[in-house]
Amino acid sequence: MNFSGLAKRSGLLPFAAAAVLLFLKALLFRYFLFDHIAWAQVPADLASILVLVGLFDTISPDKSKKYVLWAVNFVVSLLLFASTLYFNYFSTIPTYSALNELHQVGGVKDSVKATIHWQNFLFFADVLVMAIAWLIGRIRGTGVEAGRTSRTWKLGVIALTVLGLFGSYLYIHNSRSIENELAQAEDVGFLNYQVSAALKAQEAAAKVKNIDVGKLTEQVGQLASSNPDLQTTETAPEGFGAMKGKNVIVIQMEAFQNFPIRLQLDGQEITPVLNGLADQSYYFPHFFQQIGQGNTSDAEFMSNTSIYPTAKVAMSTGYGDRAIPSLPKLLEKRGYAAETFHVNDVTFWDRNKLYPALGFDKYFDKPYFNDDHFNAFGASDEELYKTAVNRMVELKNENKPFYIQMITASSHHPFKIPKDKQWLKLPADMEGTQLGDYLQAVHYTDYAIGELIKALKANGLYDNTMLVIYGDHFGLQPQDNKPEDVSRKLDITYQERISRFNIPLIVHAPGAAPKVIKTAGGQVDIMPTVANLLGVSLKDENYTAFGHDLLNTVKNVFGMRYYLPTGSFFNNEVMFVPGKSFDDGTAISLDTLQPVADISKYRADYDYVMKLMGLSDTFVESLPKR
Repeated sequence: MNFSGLAKRSGLLPFAAAAVLLFLKALLFRYFLFDHIAWAQVPADLASILVLVGLFDTISPDKSKKYVLWAVNFVVSLLLFASTLYFNYFSTIPTYSALNELHQVGGVKDSVKATIHWQNFLFFADVLVMAIAWLIGRIRGTGVEAGRTSRTWKLGVIALTVLGLFGSYLYIHNSRSIENELAQAEDVGFLNYQVSAALKAQEAAAKVKNIDVGKLTEQVGQLASSNPDLQTTETAPEGFGAMKGKNVIVIQMEAFQNFPIRLQLDGQEITPVLNGLADQSYYFPHFFQQIGQGNTSDAEFMSNTSIYPTAKVAMSTGYGDRAIPSLPKLLEKRGYAAETFHVNDVTFWDRNKLYPALGFDKYFDKPYFNDDHFNAFGASDEELYKTAVNRMVELKNENKPFYIQMITASSHHPFKIPKDKQWLKLPADMEGTQLGDYLQAVHYTDYAIGELIKALKANGLYDNTMLVIYGDHFGLQPQDNKPEDVSRKLDITYQERISRFNIPLIVHAPGAAPKVIKTAGGQVDIMPTVANLLGVSLKDENYTAFGHDLLNTVKNVFGMRYYLPTGSFFNNEVMFVPGKSFDDGTAISLDTLQPVADISKYRADYDYVMKLMGLSDTFVESLPKR
């Protein structure tokens, strides 16, 4: 009996083809993400594929079986393709929850296109081959008819499915202690990782039942006092109330890293405005992004709340229906107007839910700005600031102090700005590169801030206003910018993670003595720092903050996840990234940007950050619906 005859009569061919093709694609996915294939973990992929293909093979009628399995193959191929692009852009593996944000892709289509490489389409090579084979078969009038599945084969498929289910269970169970998402995904494979993520989400949801928020707040305070590496000043808070009653302008700069600050290129200052502002302000050179799945919107969430993003869902999407404690709400109690400005549509990343949840009185989005077609988002930073200043003047005339948040977009990936706004003279080896485009974009962003400052001064607002300026997240994409190339071209030391996640924070407080503060900080620290300067005591307000006032923190410790594995943290000395656990993690010095051999002294910080982020997750989950 020949094989083709057996395949036709038993129904073996559709199952075998689907299983083999998906297995090969799982190997390809591993190679794309990890630059190698960990063969010891490959059986995890095989187990999950046997479960998936076996289930659909079992429930599908014989006549439609091959079509169902080809549909499964296509859907999984699409998921692997999309997940590869997602990893290229975000450096993390998406879970099923990221599918909720697929409708946001249209808003950043230029960025998505820029991440696609031709190799990624290998996931669909078999689809093309089968389409050609089907077309030839139609022309010739031939084709493979579906065979009737034998009872023996059906039992065999069920047995393989059960075997795969048992294998998947073992892999998922044995990896439960791995907090590092990338390490876990490599251990259990893409499909099993989705199941593991769902199980963890269920466990997290169960923990928030019957939570006593008061006790949770006490735990946060006790946790901070138990960490020897977290040190605050023992004297009266520095700067407390120095800006009391003054207006506040918060500028969140799109994709703005710290390395352009004070950088020169062939004698040209990249950020002359911010350089001058940093010299007259509190400047924090060791400041880092902490965003999760919501990216820019997560940065807005953190800077206004001092709560960690869960990294499981964009905070605007997952918690926009909650009563969220925030700085805008605290200031509104003190008579402030709280308003926010963004040139994109307010529904992008569900900001129409986020802004009311944060307590903003009003938001200004796309229709409020003159569209000068600067980039894919529409209006330029200059138009953003013109509209905002007009509104500030109105509030000034009403004798109303204000808290104004502005989200810039002119330096958004892929950093293509109009030719007449490209004022830097780039070296030949930077022309047409992402690095060159990025420098042009941030140079324009800096210029526009200068125009804003001129307008504030012209309208008598500058001397009575505190400016808070920071980056939301990194700009340079790692797959397009090798650290050694950036270092060589700019004559700096560009570390692949520390330099990438390092963003600027500048707080211009009129009348305050300028100071460079080298305490390490993250975006959860913005709100406590600003509240201190405004004379808002978070302790008196019984406010649960998960960050710290950087003006009064001598040594800081804070966590980061999503773009780094859970358990990663920064302190004043290092950036630490765990492996499967703390023991196989790595630490890089913030000062030398070199590896640190002895990591044992950082275990307490690791334990602290894991507990702190867990408490933050529990806290935000426990917030009541609005």
